[in-house]
Amino acid sequence: MIRKIDISHKTVFFIAGFLAFIWTLFLIKDLILLLFVSIIFVSAIAPLIDDLKRFKIPKPVAIALVYILVLLVLAGIITLGLTPITVQTSNLLDRLTSTVDSLARGYHLDQNSLKQQIPDLSKNIVSFTLDIFNVFITAVLVVVITFYLLLDKENLETRFSALFGENQAKVAALLKKIETKLGAWLRGQLLLSVIVAVLIYIGLFLLGIEYALPLAILSGLLEVIPIVGPIISAIPAILIALLTSPVVAGMVAMLYLLVQQMESHVIVPQVMKRAVGLNPLLVIIAIAVGSRLLGVAGALLAVPITVVIQIVGEEYLNNAA
Repeated sequence: MIRKIDISHKTVFFIAGFLAFIWTLFLIKDLILLLFVSIIFVSAIAPLIDDLKRFKIPKPVAIALVYILVLLVLAGIITLGLTPITVQTSNLLDRLTSTVDSLARGYHLDQNSLKQQIPDLSKNIVSFTLDIFNVFITAVLVVVITFYLLLDKENLETRFSALFGENQAKVAALLKKIETKLGAWLRGQLLLSVIVAVLIYIGLFLLGIEYALPLAILSGLLEVIPIVGPIISAIPAILIALLTSPVVAGMVAMLYLLVQQMESHVIVPQVMKRAVGLNPLLVIIAIAVGSRLLGVAGALLAVPITVVIQIVGEEYLNNAA
């Protein structure tokens, strides 16, 4: 017996609307990630704003003071290390140029062939410059969005919570919990960068590698880029070590590999466990899945996204029980 299944127009419109909504989210995923990054910064900065407001400082002034404080800290770090970093980085760039030339002669590479790659190299430089410009624009957008989110934070949270009617208080508490965890994640990420930079500096110093300071700082900065960052930061150190001997270069490569393995399987899971309470295995899986779905951005934001999913899931299960 053949059964006839009737599908109402409302069902068809609902499915079509839902699919259109999902497709729209996919098209604007970059903007969603940008907003999520701003929310993470808001979560990290908000406690400082609250502390300043206790001294009867108006909120806009408090936000401006925090921004100025961050700029002063960055300026202080740059000023204290400006002379050695500038000198060593300049010498490092000069040495890298001579290193490539030495490698071309030492390994009998065809220099004419290398010269033929100059046009392609020029194109890559232009592309890299455009990428840097896009990163700068993105950073400015994040700073501006973060400022306005901080300025209207309580009002936005109240309006969002009000959408859930009688569950408004529970949603407000949930948002507060998410905010606390996201702020802890960002502080944990900064701690990771410092740990990696210190480990790399100690290793390069013990191996007698020149320019250990800028190379270590580069490693710390690129630590925020999962998977790709450690590889990029290792390249200049290995090239410099090749000037000494292939054996030293191999030791430097082993140093970076060891630090990267420690960072991936020990440091990151343990730091993130203390910061956001995630199981170390879950952290590793989240980063792997995030990198597969959204590349570098997905790997970088995998842990905070997982934190949000975990908190919301736990709240739902508690209410269901």
